Amino acid sequence: MFGLGAQELLVILVIVLIMFGANRLPELAKSLGASLKEFKKGVNDAQTDQPSAVPTDGPKAPVVAAARTCAGCQAPLAADWTHCPRCGGPVSVAAPPA
Repeated sequence: MFGLGAQELLVILVIVLIMFGANRLPELAKSLGASLKEFKKGVNDAQTDQPSAVPTDGPKAPVVAAARTCAGCQAPLAADWTHCPRCGGPVSVAAPPA
């Protein structure tokens, strides 16, 4: 365990007891455990929120969208972008041509 022996761990424990006192150690351990539990919960939630890289439904038809360009700098824009990545200007949503 990190190359620490029993004597080193005992010295660390004594230093912690001197710094925090015996009354606060259970409180510190409880808060440390709760923090670790919340961290693990957050990591697990983040992993389940991410979509898988491999599609499970099989091949899907690509979505074809009209090519959009920024009115200010004429940079190509994706259909779901609200601001131009080049100039930062807002993208106006215009009705598609009939």
